[in-house]
Amino acid sequence: MRIVDIRETEVALKSSLRNAVFDFGEMTTSVVAVITDVVRSGKPVAGFAFNSTGRYACGAQMRARFIPRILKAPPESLINAAGDNLDPEKILACMMQREKPGGHTERSVAVGTIEVAVWDAVAKIADQPLHRVLAERYNGGKVADSVRCYVGGGWYEPGKGLKELQDEIRAQLDQGYTTMKIKVGGASIPEDVARVEAALEVVGSGRNLAVDANAGFDRQRALAYAQVLAPYDLRWFEEPTDPLDYALLAEVAAIYEAPIGTGENLFSTRDVENLVRFGGLRADRDIIQTDVPQSYGIVQFSRTLAMLESRGWGRRSLFPHGGNQMTLAIVGGFGLGGCEAYPGVFGVFAGFADDARVENGRLKLPDRPGIGFEAQAGLYEIMRRLTDGV
Repeated sequence: MRIVDIRETEVALKSSLRNAVFDFGEMTTSVVAVITDVVRSGKPVAGFAFNSTGRYACGAQMRARFIPRILKAPPESLINAAGDNLDPEKILACMMQREKPGGHTERSVAVGTIEVAVWDAVAKIADQPLHRVLAERYNGGKVADSVRCYVGGGWYEPGKGLKELQDEIRAQLDQGYTTMKIKVGGASIPEDVARVEAALEVVGSGRNLAVDANAGFDRQRALAYAQVLAPYDLRWFEEPTDPLDYALLAEVAAIYEAPIGTGENLFSTRDVENLVRFGGLRADRDIIQTDVPQSYGIVQFSRTLAMLESRGWGRRSLFPHGGNQMTLAIVGGFGLGGCEAYPGVFGVFAGFADDARVENGRLKLPDRPGIGFEAQAGLYEIMRRLTDGV
């Protein structure tokens, strides 16, 4: 049993969406295939992943360091003790050889994307859905059948006013979602307050609405938004500051009673630990949003989770960023608080299986081997091409 090849391709998102900080006009993503010599139904098993959305393609690092390290390693050094499957922990350690601590964003996305593709292959070799494999390994065998799911939307777009925002939200509620997240910070405070109030007219309660500032505020604006948003008792106020500005985040938390969500822009266990130690966050209400494929992958996430639990944080406080099949499997497998969804945005890189259905804000977990990309026709076509000639 061995990995015979790892392939990457860069794909443009081609999106006109904008948040408080940047637009997605130049955004790209890396799609990865980890090809093994294990044969199922007459074809080699291949694991797939992509580096979520909001981080640019990272194939250069993969090809220069991480893929060669795996392919040069003795195959027996990368399999589990039973000899019947790949070992993601050993493969992660192989990729991290000769890497200096720190410098996470330069490599964490590249490493994490490959590592998640390895897990897809592991679950396929085991002929199990990935969420079931993860539940057995990391959640005491407690296998979920569905997860809570909210919509990440409410983007700024040309020609999009309050009516169009409300129409967008109504369309998501009609699909079975109950909670919506919209962007703030890309307009003036009065304009954003009007957007929040328009959204509340549709969702009915602040508990069903979150807002996202994409870490774009300086101190003056962060505190001003905290003050004007406080009376609405929103589900959470996401990324009010740079998550590494612990002092400012603690200042915001001191005046904002409702939950704060943050952490999607952190890429290591140490960063998240410093966040909860020094950022003023409250384990009884706040939300941690680490994006797993962007931060070294699933094995490292399990270590981050263990650290958080040792500091009093519950699994239900984690809502990993990224509305895709990878995050869905991770949330279900670890028993986390919920999953994001991006219906209608980011093209083939958003959403779940083509036959997925949301009921009362919950999404049923798929019963397919691996992550289940094969049930997303448009995305799987891109992935499948990476295995041509095998």
